[in-house]
Amino acid sequence: MSEILRLGRLELRVLDLEESVKYYTNVIGLEVTGREENRVYLKAWDEYDHHSIILQKSDTAGMDHMAFKVKDIYELEKLEYKIEQFGCKLSRISKGTRLAEGEAVRFQLLTGHHMELYTEIEQVGTKTGNLNPDPWPDGLKGIAPHRLDHALLTGDDLKTATRFFTEVLGFRQTEKIVTVDGEDLVGSFMSVTNKGHDLAFVKGPDAKFHHAGFYVDNWYEVLKAADILTKNNVQAEVTPTRHGITRGLTVYFFDPSGNRNEAYTSGYMSYADFPTITWTEDKIGTGIFYHRRELIESFSRALT
Repeated sequence: MSEILRLGRLELRVLDLEESVKYYTNVIGLEVTGREENRVYLKAWDEYDHHSIILQKSDTAGMDHMAFKVKDIYELEKLEYKIEQFGCKLSRISKGTRLAEGEAVRFQLLTGHHMELYTEIEQVGTKTGNLNPDPWPDGLKGIAPHRLDHALLTGDDLKTATRFFTEVLGFRQTEKIVTVDGEDLVGSFMSVTNKGHDLAFVKGPDAKFHHAGFYVDNWYEVLKAADILTKNNVQAEVTPTRHGITRGLTVYFFDPSGNRNEAYTSGYMSYADFPTITWTEDKIGTGIFYHRRELIESFSRALT
């Protein structure tokens, strides 16, 4: 078992903070839980912690960092040592640097992405509560996902990135995409829970962000998400379809700054004794978009 409990948060850089807040509350359907001068904190309705998304006002779009919640301070210190031994540059984020957060360990991957591990964050609960709760609260807006589900990043050295997450942080590689000769890794899907993926990498430029995936209930909710996009004049990049990889159901679109979002559901549960599923690069179109069986150009080129 990994010492890491789950994906905790993403901090996204956005160009127009207030426009982005309107989008993430009215279209995605997140709830604002706190504000600072250049940051706004949000959570999905089914999440207990204070926030899972932070919007940071910036001159460039993209991901500031991705963070995972760790079991306790003892496990956090063990992981800090292992990360340092692997050769990653480390720093400590002091308690209170951001709203509702305790101390965190921050480090940079060889792909250039910044990651954090933490154990303390204020819990604000949910509107349904945890005593005899209803299945969903009244007053939901927009797509209204249950949670932040996963993120996809791009990088050049996917073998080293995969080795770091599996050997140091205790992730499992659930699926991979390899060149036809099997020599190179061009996609790596990894889980620290029993989901199909909590984090994935595809071959591409270092330090780039591909998308944030938000989990909805079912196929109907994916279709409804596409309707909500049209009602709000948000262009869908890929209309509702199925992934071959993870078998998830999906629709892709962009926030006002160009950060890609996904409404995602279904897929399989992955257990510790399952083998890694392999896709070859010549079938990557089917792996990503099972119905159309080919990639669209923007899917690999539109990165922040």
